[in-house]
Amino acid sequence: MKRLLGLSFLLPMVSMMSGPAHAQSSANEKWATLDGTPPLVIAHRGASGYRPEHTLASYLLAIEFGADYIEPDLVATRDGQLIARHEPLLDDTTDVKLRPEFASRRSTKSVDGRQVTGFFASDFTLEEIRQLRAVQPNAARSKEFDGKLLVPTFEEILDLVEQESAKRGRRIGIYPETKHPAFHLQLKLPLEDRLLDALNRRGLNKAGTPIFIQSFESANLQYLRTKTELPLVQLMDEGSIVYDDTGQRVVSVSIPDHGDDRGGERPKSLADVAKYAHAIGPWKRLILRDVGQPKLLTTTVIEQAHRAGLRVHAYTFRNEPATLAPEYENDPSQEYRRFYELGIDGVFSDFSDTGLKARAQWASR
Repeated sequence: MKRLLGLSFLLPMVSMMSGPAHAQSSANEKWATLDGTPPLVIAHRGASGYRPEHTLASYLLAIEFGADYIEPDLVATRDGQLIARHEPLLDDTTDVKLRPEFASRRSTKSVDGRQVTGFFASDFTLEEIRQLRAVQPNAARSKEFDGKLLVPTFEEILDLVEQESAKRGRRIGIYPETKHPAFHLQLKLPLEDRLLDALNRRGLNKAGTPIFIQSFESANLQYLRTKTELPLVQLMDEGSIVYDDTGQRVVSVSIPDHGDDRGGERPKSLADVAKYAHAIGPWKRLILRDVGQPKLLTTTVIEQAHRAGLRVHAYTFRNEPATLAPEYENDPSQEYRRFYELGIDGVFSDFSDTGLKARAQWASR
């Protein structure tokens, strides 16, 4: 693809951090977000509810829906190229298991202290990755595009965003995640500088571009803090937040580094996280907790993060009834509206069209 500098990369930092201009114009009152502007709708792995995740077709559909950001997860190939896959493993998201020419590539590696067996992207060159095709890993979703779509590089995703930004005259943000950075560091395939090099080549590694960089680990984010002015996001999964006896209030955080010594001390509080990150990205069930009661337990995670100066971007919002708490009555828009009411600053969604519709409904209430 021809590289174009899209309009999305020319906006000032305040606009990038505060929310989409088109969403702001539709809001008729102050939101409960950190800065009072509408929450971001982030296309989780693209429009992954409709297309195989992390494909250009998936990202493009999310852009067509109007998503504010698209989210590529990044792993490295053997020859050091960044590609978009949810995990270093290729087993569930490509047709690699059906290709006898690659049968010998199956191996066992230590990933974050666990022994994992499968087909690792780091054992394939980019040229070999090009021979694979993406598949839908979610059994509840359509398989009609299986075998038809390539695994894209990060460069191709940047090309797509630049072209679509210019074409549509609106900013389209990018929200890359460094996947298992300590694992890649042990393989001598560190992700961080490769990511920044790709952004530097386009003049994007600077304050004012609509890019967040996220990770579940803390050491690599602290390393990135010394290399970039771009906002960083500390992801949090189950166990990352420690609550008080009520189960509602945050008393500490527990973020892994998996032996990566590039950072400082591991953060112990939201205030510590705020020293290197601009936002946290918790699993949504860390905010509204399932503790076996008829309704989810509401925590003070968002309120406390906001007091620490951190935005909160929660994951992952999906439409399938099996992913919804009973109180939402099989209506995903009820879940979005509840989080918008609480002041969430952004939502990662497999169905960004649903998230955008719910945001418009909440804005016009």
